[in-house]
Amino acid sequence: MKRRKMQPQTLIATLGSEPQVVTIVLDRLLAEGHRIDQAVVVYTAADVVQAAMARLAAEFDGAVYPGVTLRTAPVMGADGAVTDFRAEDDVAALLKTLYHEVRDAKRQGRTVHLCVSGGRKVMGIAAMVVAQLLFEPDDRAWHLMSESWLPGSEKRMHLRPEDQAWLVPVPVLRWTDSAALLSALGDLDDPAEAIRRQETLARSEAMRRRREFVEHWLTKAERQVVEMACAGLDNAAIARQLYKSEQTVANQLTKAYGKLGEWLGFPERPPDRSVLIAELAPYFALKGSGRG
Repeated sequence: MKRRKMQPQTLIATLGSEPQVVTIVLDRLLAEGHRIDQAVVVYTAADVVQAAMARLAAEFDGAVYPGVTLRTAPVMGADGAVTDFRAEDDVAALLKTLYHEVRDAKRQGRTVHLCVSGGRKVMGIAAMVVAQLLFEPDDRAWHLMSESWLPGSEKRMHLRPEDQAWLVPVPVLRWTDSAALLSALGDLDDPAEAIRRQETLARSEAMRRRREFVEHWLTKAERQVVEMACAGLDNAAIARQLYKSEQTVANQLTKAYGKLGEWLGFPERPPDRSVLIAELAPYFALKGSGRG
């Protein structure tokens, strides 16, 4: 644990027209004892953002952040610098820029602090997608919240004592805890491919768990009625095909609902037929196609 705390740390921030969002977040992180020695700013070529970037860069030219280096990361698309996010290709370029910055920081063994408050809303959304793909347990996403001080009211790059602002941690639901998988995703150059691979793995894991439930939690008789229920048959039709009474079918489905609730971790809403079908119909469909 001590070794991880000594890792170099990077702030990666999205930038809009308010450069002070970046400096205030950095100020707060440094004041809290985070050993940040690198700031990476992701920004567009819009004139107002370029002006904000110039003002932000001036903060790193003097003695304000003597131990922190600034690196700029303009969003670049196939046709050059992106000025705004008006098309799917613009968002793809943004996602790729953020992905590369986080990936490169992780390759260098750095802990990442990701500020999602600056710039267009889509920048924060894209940053969180990347965090889900590549973050490790020590990495953090942050949102800056202010009161009695509006970023556009004055171009103050740092808070005064009477200003109120909070640096709020944003939970990141990471897609994997596997170091090997994180490394494999980090080796990819295209974030879209990383997302596709992660989705494939997630579907595969979900199908494995469904197979485990069907084959090891349900009795053979319960499996039969559950499969037929997932195929859309009602209790009367299931009873006719299996030469059972409707009450027997109902009892077996009730037992299956109870087991499904335990398997799902006892959700607030106990499973019923609709939940059973939603959870298990994909498994039986693949099983019937020979791919299960």
